[in-house]
Amino acid sequence: MKNILIIGAGRSATALIKYLLDHSETENLKLTVADLNIELAKKSTFNHPNASAISLDISNEIERRNAIEKANIVISMLPAFMHIEVAKDCISFKKNLVTASYISNEMRELDEQVKNAGLIFMNECGLDPGIDHMSAMKVLDQIREEGGNPIHFESFCGGLVAPESDNNLWNYKFTWNPRNVVLAGQGGAAKFLQQGTYKYIPYQRIFRRTEFLDIEGYGRFEAYANRDSLSYRKVYGLEKAHTIYRGTIRRVGYSRAWNLFVQLGLTDDSYQIEGSENMTNREFINSFLYYHPTDSVEVKFRLTLSIPQDDVIWDRLIELDLFNDTNKIGLVNATPAQILEKILADKWTLDPDDKDMIVMYHKFGYEINGTTKQIDATMVCIGENQVQTAMAKTVGLPVAIATLLILNNKISTKGVIMPIEKEVYHPILEELERYGIIFNEIEVPYEGEIM
Repeated sequence: MKNILIIGAGRSATALIKYLLDHSETENLKLTVADLNIELAKKSTFNHPNASAISLDISNEIERRNAIEKANIVISMLPAFMHIEVAKDCISFKKNLVTASYISNEMRELDEQVKNAGLIFMNECGLDPGIDHMSAMKVLDQIREEGGNPIHFESFCGGLVAPESDNNLWNYKFTWNPRNVVLAGQGGAAKFLQQGTYKYIPYQRIFRRTEFLDIEGYGRFEAYANRDSLSYRKVYGLEKAHTIYRGTIRRVGYSRAWNLFVQLGLTDDSYQIEGSENMTNREFINSFLYYHPTDSVEVKFRLTLSIPQDDVIWDRLIELDLFNDTNKIGLVNATPAQILEKILADKWTLDPDDKDMIVMYHKFGYEINGTTKQIDATMVCIGENQVQTAMAKTVGLPVAIATLLILNNKISTKGVIMPIEKEVYHPILEELERYGIIFNEIEVPYEGEIM
């Protein structure tokens, strides 16, 4: 049997594991699901006869190497910074590796060793990064095959709440790691290329520089810039393009409201709050405001951030219980970002029957035969419930499909790679369509400037 080791049984692993189990008889697969939490690992096997669960502390070298040595291929669903030791062991034991994470500098440095070992380390093979790469390269390659020259590329993706479960004023609930949401946009200025000009947006301005997107059947959205849109210029073969922009999708109004947290300093993760465990929500907010013997916390908040009394943004803040004077934070020596995450998690967690929604939108402008044209490609995926989410589906399925392609020797490219070659993206996108992950591609009038 082909032994697949899956390290990490978190939210994004559910659809991945189910897909592989559904194919375990025809593909002769045996799954080992490893997690520090053995109960979570057991639950993730669905009591399937072709799956077993083990407890694995990834920092325990003996445990880790023993598990990897027994596998034919390893799937790491760990946080990105934890992949590297797994990767090194995979080289030692000559095992292929699949992850959904961005390729780190440490992972990239292993490329020569991976090639010399004749291995495939497939990374960036989830949703974003992952499906975004594959769906973009499919259209870009088609344009080039027809003699076109891509000059304008925009790509947007967002994990949101489905319309039928959208019952809060922010039009948002957590469908992924809440910490990533709270820290979004940090770590450096957003940089992109717009009509031949390099643009930079510092963190404190990210959420006030948005653009609108309209998707038929789902209405209007907004998008803010990702940190580095230029890193994919060479990867996508867009060296001659005059516009390259990647962004994150939210419902209209979210970014303006979120910007208040940024301006007040609530998303800062660089220091700890003294006595945070005994603080109430109200005391936490007040700790960022000026002192006044009579002004209430609400008044000080409004004045500090210049919020008019009739601004609808105020209702969004009230909805989060930010000024609650009885609710205790309960986190010891927490950073502002960790406290904000806790407050938001109390309000933005999916209920058992809630459905999430993934939205992806690409814009391709190109020149062909002396004219300019544009193709827009959109994808909307709706989840089933709190567990069978669209996020888990769109992250996990591409990883699972890529794993089978590697096991069946359908991918020839060796080294530390991402799914941008036709031999990878074509079969994955084709299989994803069977699971309702479908891109609607339409030709629209070119909206960029002609340069």
